Order: sequence, then structure tokens, then C-alpha cells
Amino acid sequence: MKEDFNIAELIEYSKGGILSKDIIRTDKINVSLFCMSEGTEISDHRTTKEGFVYVVEGDGIFNLEGKEIRMSPGVFIPLKENALHSLKSIKNTAFLLVLA
Repeated sequence: MKEDFNIAELIEYSKGGILSKDIIRTDKINVSLFCMSEGTEISDHRTTKEGFVYVVEGDGIFNLEGKEIRMSPGVFIPLKENALHSLKSIKNTAFLLVLA
């Protein structure tokens, strides 16, 4: 595992798609960077563990258990285990997903 890195340098968007990159993956914690191109969506699904989402850049909507949360830079979204959620990017949007 690399000791340090700049998250902004890892952000890249595919035209009309979603990219995810594992930043850290151990048996105790998973940190992934998601890059959602403008207009893409991730349909309803549930978390496997507790964790959080931290929005790095962009604009989107995070629907958590029926509540819409605006995804803008700096927004922190705590997630309980088995939380039902979906996402939609309005502009290119990058966020960290941390599950422990």
C-alpha cells in the first residue's frame, strides 16, 4: 500500500460511465474512489458495512433511505450497515466511500 497520495490526482471520468478505484483494501477497512460522469446513476442498493461517503468534487444527489442529500464538495454522509441508497450525478462527481 502506498503511504501517501493526492486524491485529486487519481480522479478521472469516463464518458457516460462510472469508475471506481480501490485506494485501501484490507480485512478491516475499504476505501474506494468513485468517479461518476455527468448524468450517470447508481440504482438502489444496500451497504455491506458501516461507513461514510465524502464528496471530493462535483454535484449530485445521494438518496439515503428516502432522504435526498445534495452531493457537493466537502459533504460527509454517514452510512449505517444495510442502508438503502442510490446516487445520481448532475455534474462529474467524485467521492470517497469508506467501509469498515
